[in-house]
Amino acid sequence: MSDIIVHGIPGSPYVRIPLLACEEKGVSYRLVPLGLGESKSAAHLARHPFGRVPAIEHGEFKLYEAAAIVRYIDQVFDGPSLTPVAAQAQGRMNQVMNIVDWYVMPSISTGIGFNRVVRPLFGMPVVEAEVTAALPLARTCIETLSDFLGNNSYFGGLGVSLADLTAFAHLDIFALCAEGEAMMSGTPLPKWLARMNGRESAKNTTWDRLRNEQIAA
Repeated sequence: MSDIIVHGIPGSPYVRIPLLACEEKGVSYRLVPLGLGESKSAAHLARHPFGRVPAIEHGEFKLYEAAAIVRYIDQVFDGPSLTPVAAQAQGRMNQVMNIVDWYVMPSISTGIGFNRVVRPLFGMPVVEAEVTAALPLARTCIETLSDFLGNNSYFGGLGVSLADLTAFAHLDIFALCAEGEAMMSGTPLPKWLARMNGRESAKNTTWDRLRNEQIAA
């Protein structure tokens, strides 16, 4: 079957998640970049009726929603499993992935990260009220994820899992914000982030690298 084709906006944490999964599994993929606003285009709405990213194609099979995509990639392709064997570890992995979708995304990624990192890059003003409103939930997210990680190398234990890829794509941006640096200080998350950033999957999917590849193409 053909390579994975990923449609999405370079730099989006949700687009980075399946790219990380492909890298970890050794799966060939191609990113088809969308610009800001293009997720609402007719062409993309045909792939994803809710106008979000990412959406993938794998031969004739099409799929959207990052969590569904990475589970599919992990199941279909050879390479190291990204899902723990033990039921409790699987439960924790799924819990972390849901926490990211429901609580990290609106607070850490949209409320703080988008304002502090993305808006300035595109010459848009920072909305400080959004940052302030996001802080309480962001703190709860960081406290909860720190407790789950504890002294473990990864959220699933000794090996990297889908939970790590999902959380990393969001917290890597948060670490660039003063709020993120302050909240994560003294927790196990900075060392985990450094561990994740040392992986080839992370190095190959940085925003700068994706943008440079887009320009070169």
